[in-house]
Amino acid sequence: MAVSSIQAVQFPIKRGLDKGHRRSSRSGGNVRIRCGIAEPSGQPAPMGQKTKYNDGFFEKAFMTLFARKMEKFAAVNKEQLDKKEKGFFDYDYDSFVDVSRRVMQGRNRMQQQEVVREVLLSMLPPGAPAQFRKLFPPTRWAEEFNAALTVPFFHWLVGPSEVVEVEINGMKQRSGVLIKKCRYLENSGCVGQCVNMCKIPTQDFFTNEFGLPLTMIPNFEDMSCEMVYGQVPPPFEEDPVAQQPCFADICPVANVNSPVCPKLQG
Repeated sequence: MAVSSIQAVQFPIKRGLDKGHRRSSRSGGNVRIRCGIAEPSGQPAPMGQKTKYNDGFFEKAFMTLFARKMEKFAAVNKEQLDKKEKGFFDYDYDSFVDVSRRVMQGRNRMQQQEVVREVLLSMLPPGAPAQFRKLFPPTRWAEEFNAALTVPFFHWLVGPSEVVEVEINGMKQRSGVLIKKCRYLENSGCVGQCVNMCKIPTQDFFTNEFGLPLTMIPNFEDMSCEMVYGQVPPPFEEDPVAQQPCFADICPVANVNSPVCPKLQG
């Protein structure tokens, strides 16, 4: 029977961090999260299959909030011209991803990233970034605390995740977050959308606006992702994602003739 209601699911750590960053979780250190996955296993579907979710009030509220903010920057959806405006809970995850895709239309990667920054800032009260810097200076405690907060509050966007141990400046600490299979990447199927609408702007927002370094390391082979609080992200040109090709089989706008996703260029 499929999991048809939100339940607690535990995810053990099974693999090491790319580039040697991740360490195994300490004994008994798994984080239990509330997960609305509607799969028989209670875990994300295998690569090549789309995970089914049961989204509740919390998830739909965030989807709607972000989608409505982003709709102001999005290209017109011609299919919706003759339909009435979506109600507050009429947005689902597919429509949220569609709005994100339409934001990308007619913009280069830097412009796409700037839109996400503006959307994120618009959701905060005036002076919030400065207040965040005072409350959470870049210390080990702040990095571990934000990693712990990421698990429940990013669940609606990326799916199940857990806190893991990482190494920062030669010291082990629990400021890493392992996203088992990113829901955003899974549903968009687009490397450029992952990088320009999630990875880079999220890194930049935490690092530059909040003053808390964050590096995100997507794994395009299994759609997992590592968030490492306390690690300064590399310049885009030095980041391995800058050379990532399209998902030829699943991206709706893939360019199979290009060695690098066109949305990462220009």
